[in-house]
Amino acid sequence: MKPHIAVVGSINMDLVFRTPRIPAAGETLTGHSFHQIQGGKGANQAVAAARMGAELSFVACVGDDGFGTSSLRALEQDGIATNTIRQVTQCATGVAGILLDDAGQNRIVLAPGANAQLNKVDIDAAIHTLTQAQLLVCQLESPLDTVLYAIDCAKNAGLAVLLNPAPAQALEDKVLAQVDYLVLNETEASFLSGQTVTDGASAQSAAEVLQQRGANVVVITMGALGVLVAEKGNASLAYLLPAYAVNVVDTTGAGDTFVGALAVAIAEAQELRAASMFAQSAAALAVTQLGAQTSIPHRKAVEALRNSVITL
Repeated sequence: MKPHIAVVGSINMDLVFRTPRIPAAGETLTGHSFHQIQGGKGANQAVAAARMGAELSFVACVGDDGFGTSSLRALEQDGIATNTIRQVTQCATGVAGILLDDAGQNRIVLAPGANAQLNKVDIDAAIHTLTQAQLLVCQLESPLDTVLYAIDCAKNAGLAVLLNPAPAQALEDKVLAQVDYLVLNETEASFLSGQTVTDGASAQSAAEVLQQRGANVVVITMGALGVLVAEKGNASLAYLLPAYAVNVVDTTGAGDTFVGALAVAIAEAQELRAASMFAQSAAALAVTQLGAQTSIPHRKAVEALRNSVITL
């Protein structure tokens, strides 16, 4: 039986400019190429979970434009039902402008578009489907009050909640206390904890602060520095999983791939260390390809990489 994941989140069209470097203020720079790729943190995480073998319930909004129509078609191609995705009239689909340099690092600017229209009515309309899932996954590219309402509904129905607090914004302690799995990168961890995260030790300190604020399991992704995993309520026993040595082409979507894969592994009742290593394998493959959803691997490739490491 497939694990069932519910996602409440965003759908964007990513407009990607490949450039030798990030231009300085006032500078015009000729880039290498331009690509239009399906994205949005919610959609990316949903696609990642689907490609890891999960059944998906996805609540989101798109505009009544070409980007919206193509986004719906792309999700359907990954086996994701779109009946709980509302197409908002006279509204543009969310867009992300992405500058990607030769080192594989990016800078992103978002225009939320229809994502800003996601509301409690959308959650209520999909509540039966959402509460059939084992785990709810949320991010913060959608209105915060809608996300918090979805979390409340999930907790009332007995679902576990995974929150990826990106883009980072202030969250009350009572919100963190509702989250079973807080998955964030070093920038978001620094913002929410007040501790600058630069390495494993500082990540552990940040995790301790977040758990003191009410968070349960805290997972901090740090790119080439690896992943810090703080088990429920005990950051003093946190452990660092080293990163894979891979050829980085584009980091866009790597964090979302990690989240989607981790959600599936958790729903499959994998032990947290094994689940985190599975998610790390998926993210490692994602950074070797261009784009968000175009880079998300399928489960067979993830398991092959994971097994090759285990047998070394």
